[in-house]
Amino acid sequence: MKKTIKRIYNSDLFTDFFENEKSSGLILIGCTLISLILANSIFSAQYLQTWHIKVGTESLEYWINDGLMAIFFLLIGLELEREVYLGELSNIKDALLPIFAALGGMLVPAGIYLWLNYGTVAHSGAGIPMATDIAFALGVLSLLGNRVPLSLKVFLTALAVIDDLGAILVIAIFYTKTILWINLGIALGILLFLFILNRMKVKNLIPYLIGGVIMWYFMLNSGIHATITGVLLAFVIPFGDGSKKSVSYKLQHFLHKPVAFIILPLFALANTAIVLGSDIVETLHLHYSMGIMLGLIIGKPLGIALFSFLAVSIGLCKLPDDLNWKTIIGVGFLGGIGFTMSIFVTLLAFDDHHIINNAKFIILLSSLTAGIIGFMALKMNLKKNNAINN
Repeated sequence: MKKTIKRIYNSDLFTDFFENEKSSGLILIGCTLISLILANSIFSAQYLQTWHIKVGTESLEYWINDGLMAIFFLLIGLELEREVYLGELSNIKDALLPIFAALGGMLVPAGIYLWLNYGTVAHSGAGIPMATDIAFALGVLSLLGNRVPLSLKVFLTALAVIDDLGAILVIAIFYTKTILWINLGIALGILLFLFILNRMKVKNLIPYLIGGVIMWYFMLNSGIHATITGVLLAFVIPFGDGSKKSVSYKLQHFLHKPVAFIILPLFALANTAIVLGSDIVETLHLHYSMGIMLGLIIGKPLGIALFSFLAVSIGLCKLPDDLNWKTIIGVGFLGGIGFTMSIFVTLLAFDDHHIINNAKFIILLSSLTAGIIGFMALKMNLKKNNAINN
């Protein structure tokens, strides 16, 4: 595993990824605070209306959530592809620990949510506490500085990437209501054409991007959420040997900063414009609110730690030498920072604006709580470890 970690860490792309996610997490916090303040100020009406300004036939908020977020998913797909070919997921034994951790971090929170909401109008929100926000989670981890072991950074990164893949599959399977098969067939036909170009070793990026835009349009009109196009496109873009000269590397490197510093901040601004009413305390006691809170704050660390422990106990994988179960639990709490993906799933899960608004607020509150607990737990444990090592 150490060789794998060294290879990932020494790559410029991993370093860029970690640094950009760290900075992006801090920017997202700032954007969220600004959005909340403006939404509850004397400028509230004007600010809320800004996101509903028509750009063409749709609102600005629509283009951010259905258009720009497809680029975010493209970056996730490229990162996942790199992990599979060269990173933590390239060796099945090394990959099993974050895979089991991510699986537990999805199933347990979803189970808690369904336990509280099965049979209610809000049962479709089970996917909300399953998600982990990479930018925020790595941003909080980075605040601990050099005391964080490299294996912990890699574990959290791999866990979050797998978690995002799980969220993507959940979106594709459970949040697709009506499928227009002709449009879906055209989208998949374009994907097949791009795959053939890949097999023919066509390395010019332009046909892939043009094909991706056309595929996005037909996917958008098929009933399946258009952002899935980004992930599918990522896996037909030539990866080659994964070096700096490869098409995949160049595109991934190019997308890092626009996604981290433009797309995700815009998403945060547009989707955290939450008007806080006088019924906040009552909101906390709603079943779907409790499902989200318990799922992110309790379910995430419980699922991640429990499934990791089971995988190690039965000999499927090994816990890195510089980690212990307290650090895994601490990372589990960081996994409870849902934010971007949780809000994204909320928009797909519910139609009622009031429920959406409440769920967003609970996601912010739960993510903040999980992040603080995770930070404090890791700070105490890593400090003790450093004292022992010294």
